[in-house]
Amino acid sequence: MVVFAGQGDARRSMALLWRSADSAATRAAPGPKPGLDVDTIVAAGIALADEQGMDALSMRAVGSRLGRTAMALYTYVPSKSELVDLMHDRVLAELPTVYGTAAGWRPAITGWADDTWDFYLRHPWVLSVSQARPVLGPGEYAQLETVVRILGGIGLEPLRVRRVIALLFQFVRGMARVAAEQRQAAAATGVSDDEWWSVRSALLAEVAPDFAERFPALAALEARATPAAERPAGAGQPEEAGEAEGSPAEREARQAFLAGLQVILDGVEAAVRAVGEEG
Repeated sequence: MVVFAGQGDARRSMALLWRSADSAATRAAPGPKPGLDVDTIVAAGIALADEQGMDALSMRAVGSRLGRTAMALYTYVPSKSELVDLMHDRVLAELPTVYGTAAGWRPAITGWADDTWDFYLRHPWVLSVSQARPVLGPGEYAQLETVVRILGGIGLEPLRVRRVIALLFQFVRGMARVAAEQRQAAAATGVSDDEWWSVRSALLAEVAPDFAERFPALAALEARATPAAERPAGAGQPEEAGEAEGSPAEREARQAFLAGLQVILDGVEAAVRAVGEEG
């Protein structure tokens, strides 16, 4: 499921995101029940999406969670479209915005990437919100500002820094999506990873007995590859420290994330070094 941000009324959405005077963010409804406000509605939407996923999100479901009708919510949040924008931007506030750079930009950006990975696995519904059109809220900009502060002074020209930042955001998001889907697959299909792979591996050997001859490079790589060989330098510590949770496929996604991040940062480091040598 893909949800596009910014589909509601533009002026109302931006006012709610930035809490301008006309957003009615703090208005409370009278009556015997606790008054509603935007923050309460958004928090209920986040809790619902965390528990049941984006498919379960509706104004009716959020209202029911709060003991209200959907109509009672519309005074504060005009529609589901604005609610999604507000939820997405609000939950980003969980992420740290300060990373020390005394040890250099690389440890700082690695810490940011790790925190962002964990964030996506806590809130996988966020991955359903397309990045084709950003929310343009303060939470989103705070995360961008965080990474710019880390990488903005490393010596690359501004346009190149902007593109490196875009690569990092999309890399972390994409790899986290793989891990999140690994977590969801068994519950969604009713088939465990072990069962799925066991059945299909056996069938692949049956229907393609000449697999190694047809795909020799792949077969040779798989024959030589081991977890230790695939693990980048320094990437063994998280697993040894007890972070190797989830299915083998999810753990493999985590190792691919660590390896890919190392390669990207190696490339950035090489580019910075080249600029220094030219100077």
